[in-house]
Amino acid sequence: MSSICGLPLLECVYCLACARWVWKRCLYTAGHESENWGLATAEEFEPVPRLCHLILAIYEDDLQNPIWAPPGGYDINPDWIILRKTHEETEGRSTPYLIYLDHNNADIVLAVRGLNLARESDYAVLLDNKLGQTKFCGGYVHNGLLKAAKWVFDRECDVLSDLVAKNPEYRLTFAGHSLGAGMVSLMVIYAIQNLNRLGNIERKRIRCFAMAPARCMSLNLAVRYADVINSVVLQDDFLPRSTTALEDIFKSLVCLPCLLCFTCLKDTCTLEDKMLKDPRRLYAPGRLYHIVERKPLRIGRLPPVVRTAVPVDGRFEHIVLSCNATADHALIWIERESQRALDLMLKKDQIVGIPITQRMERQESLAREQTNEYEAALQRAIALDIPQGYSSSPYGTFLDAQDGDS
Repeated sequence: MSSICGLPLLECVYCLACARWVWKRCLYTAGHESENWGLATAEEFEPVPRLCHLILAIYEDDLQNPIWAPPGGYDINPDWIILRKTHEETEGRSTPYLIYLDHNNADIVLAVRGLNLARESDYAVLLDNKLGQTKFCGGYVHNGLLKAAKWVFDRECDVLSDLVAKNPEYRLTFAGHSLGAGMVSLMVIYAIQNLNRLGNIERKRIRCFAMAPARCMSLNLAVRYADVINSVVLQDDFLPRSTTALEDIFKSLVCLPCLLCFTCLKDTCTLEDKMLKDPRRLYAPGRLYHIVERKPLRIGRLPPVVRTAVPVDGRFEHIVLSCNATADHALIWIERESQRALDLMLKKDQIVGIPITQRMERQESLAREQTNEYEAALQRAIALDIPQGYSSSPYGTFLDAQDGDS
């Protein structure tokens, strides 16, 4: 009777559809997201391994006798560290951080480390957020990360301002990993809104590198500040892709694969138009650098390739079902693979034999291309009717926020 009613047929169709979805998701890799992006150059990617070393150095108690140094060491001068703050000194308001005056690279760096799994205060910062809780600079941001970013900036802006005044040719760089990456991404926006507290430093001298960042800002902010914020994501890293409440993630560490599968199913069934039109939905910030080193059905790691873009739609929307989804979040792996990728870029440049003058011309050309790509992303946001996704003015600033924005 059930055969006549066609129930087995419906069951078979349902099972085939589920099997097809599982097969596609298992074959879906992070490389598909960035396959149409451009390739990064050595000039723009050079700071990434160096800043990873600096963030890793925060974990050391004594840099004169390091314990966790990567191969080749941290390549930093302990005498150039202006200050260091531990968990006790931050009073649980932020993760540990340091300020480093890099004379070799003409850089003033504020680096923030990631989450400490043994510190409840770090969880308190990460979990202090509800959907649409905090509006900032014409968009929505993560509440806990914004409060931590403001606290660190207000505490250290005098030090940074003094360093900027004494070193007028140096850049000001904010760098962080994971929880710290979300903090510095919001901190650089807060700094741009308060340039007078940094001696009126030019916007073009400020930049941010967020390694494996948590989703911390709405899409309009992520695109509008892509000229100063750079996010680095290694292959299948789950955190920049996870739209699930962070509270649920850290409550489910025992069965994180189950949660990732559920999130993957949920995101797959959500229409992209609905995701883009939600002004409260948070995203990975700024320009994206995606390190790709694996392909489906291939064993082992391939020579890493770094792709970059300022995407509007398709900005790490889907969880990747991979056994490396959590391992790719580790800073030590990001440092290793970014260094490998940079070495390959430099080797390729040496083989081609590009003269110094042509390299300078390429840097200028790269700056123009990134500016054009940045403007195109803003126009794309307007075309897709992204809430508050307005374009920039000819002077490099943005239109005034709409009424009601804090």
